[in-house]
Amino acid sequence: MTGNRADAAELMQDAFLKLWERWDRVDRIDDPTAYLFRVALNGSRMRSRAARRAARRLVPAGRDRDPFDEIELREDVRKLMLDLAPRQRAALLLLDMYGYGSEEAGRIMGIRPSTVRALATQGRAVLRRTTGGLHA
Repeated sequence: MTGNRADAAELMQDAFLKLWERWDRVDRIDDPTAYLFRVALNGSRMRSRAARRAARRLVPAGRDRDPFDEIELREDVRKLMLDLAPRQRAALLLLDMYGYGSEEAGRIMGIRPSTVRALATQGRAVLRRTTGGLHA
């Protein structure tokens, strides 16, 4: 399954450790062998996902970017954001740029979460009209 004997041995050791941690309940496990296999399979999947995430962080995707392009892009975005009403701009920044949920953004802005969502929707509509649909 792993293609590597050492990785397979480590996965099985982890699986046996998990079984040992549940030894007082082992009589409730219908098929301990199947349980061990499932734990090892899940461990292998988790390791694969973690390796893919790490590789994405280490290996930059795409081509090298020109730093001047990024400066121009930031300036363009800044100009577009200045076209928005201040509350629309704040809602978009909190939700989309800083990743807050509407509850948190509402607390920060002192308004209801539904108002934050409405302001962000209105702001996105303005950006779509301004850019001709590039920000769909």
